[in-house]
Formats: sequence, C-alpha cells, structure tokens
Amino acid sequence: MAGDGHAADLEGGGDDAVAEGQVVADRPSRLTGFEVRGHLSKIDRKYHSLIQRHIEGYLAYNPEIESRNRKSLSRPSVLGSAWELRFGPRNSFRVFYRTNPEEREVYILAIGVKKGNRLFIGGKEFEV
Repeated sequence: MAGDGHAADLEGGGDDAVAEGQVVADRPSRLTGFEVRGHLSKIDRKYHSLIQRHIEGYLAYNPEIESRNRKSLSRPSVLGSAWELRFGPRNSFRVFYRTNPEEREVYILAIGVKKGNRLFIGGKEFEV
C-alpha cells in the first residue's frame, strides 16, 4: 500500500482520525456483500487486492464516521446505499454500502469504477 496515499488512513491516522466525542468501535463490523463478485469481474484483476484491503481497512471499524473518502450520501442512491467509499488511482473506485449499527453489520451493495462523470457497476452505467 505504500505510495497509494492511504497507508496512514488504514493504520488509524489520516482522515479517519476520530473527532472528539465520537465513539470508536472496539470490535470489527461483519462485512457482507453477496452480489459484488459480479461487479468485481468487470474490474481489472490487478485491483482486486487493493479493493479488498480498502474495504476491510475502512469499513471493518467505524463505517459510519465520515472522512475525506468516506461520505454519507445526501440522497439515497438507486442501489439503496446510504454511504460511499472512494479510493484507488484518482479515487476512481467506489464502494456503496449501508450499515446496521445494532447488529454491527456492513452491507456492501455495489463496487464500481468512476470514469469522469460516469459510474460503471458490473459493466453497466449508472446515473451519478
């Protein structure tokens, strides 16, 4: 991960630093994503480990704390997600997810690639 600009973020520093008064999870959330394998099949295989590392690093603990690359969506997406995680070369990868804080679950709904103003998920274009 060295050189991708996110190593500090995944180690607990950087833009995921906890603001005063926020509760920090002491155990990881359970990550669930049933349909994303099809989405990954349309993304170059050389990025799969990067995607996995970022999903695990950003979403396993405190997935509802906003940061520079993790945003609460102001309006629900077509996919039903409430959150978006951005990362990768030129922040081109997007992970859309929702959470169930009571059960400590993160539901990964889609993994896509943003090219300019266009978003592709599983090879299909979606409105941004």
